Amino acid sequence: MFQIIGIVLLFAMVFGSYIMAGGNMGIILHALPHEMMAIGGAAVAAFLISNSMTVIKGVGAGFGKAFAGPKWKASDYRDLLSLLFLLTKTMKSKGVIALESHIENPGESTIFSRFPRITKDHFAVDFICDTLRMMTMNLEDPHQVEDAMEKQLEKHHHEALAPAHSLQNMADGLPALGIVAAVLGVVKTMGSISEPPEVLGGMIGGALVGTFLGVFLAYGLVGPIAARLTAVIEEEAAFYKIIQAVLVAHLHGNAAQISVEIGRGNVPSGAQPSFLELEEALSAMPNEA
Repeated sequence: MFQIIGIVLLFAMVFGSYIMAGGNMGIILHALPHEMMAIGGAAVAAFLISNSMTVIKGVGAGFGKAFAGPKWKASDYRDLLSLLFLLTKTMKSKGVIALESHIENPGESTIFSRFPRITKDHFAVDFICDTLRMMTMNLEDPHQVEDAMEKQLEKHHHEALAPAHSLQNMADGLPALGIVAAVLGVVKTMGSISEPPEVLGGMIGGALVGTFLGVFLAYGLVGPIAARLTAVIEEEAAFYKIIQAVLVAHLHGNAAQISVEIGRGNVPSGAQPSFLELEEALSAMPNEA
């Protein structure tokens, strides 16, 4: 919502100030189609040249993410802590054998099925199950498990940020492409040097529109969207960090409730449940998984 308000405000302030100062929108509107074709077309072409199909698809989804915000809400963090509580409690009270059916087939697990939004995130489910599977294989050194989890998180985070980085690269290149379009406009103007001054003035003004558009699109639209997408991805990454914190705390021998309390401390402040809220959620969990 704030992103849409920001875009409306951007156009209103930039073009409103230009009109209030006596600027002629006719020059900009006349030059806009072919300048946008040169700048926008070149930016898209460079984007396609420099990125893989996976990243290109990720950028398409990234625009929606930038406007919608992080997918994890406060209730999802509470559910994640409850899920991890049930898993670690089952492992501690019933042993690794009781946990195998849940981590080998989470789609049919009575524990995972209680949290459908988390189950839809394949990385979160695989991350939990793969880590617990390592524990069932007697890899119980907390430092080794933490290191393995950290590497998985770094890989996932690096891949998730690729669309945002590609958008930022596009933003970085737009001012230069604006200059390219402006130079072409100047070349065209020089070819018509015999025209009267009022004609040449309009042609030079149209050429400068290219420089304006390159800078405007870079710092007004594409760059801020890339920054917003990066911020959203960074916030979503905290969700997976909680999984790491809880499972490592469990390996250190903490009780299930202590482990999830350690995880609660890693929840972003705006979505963090209070101690009492988490206590109530855990109390509502069944005694038998």
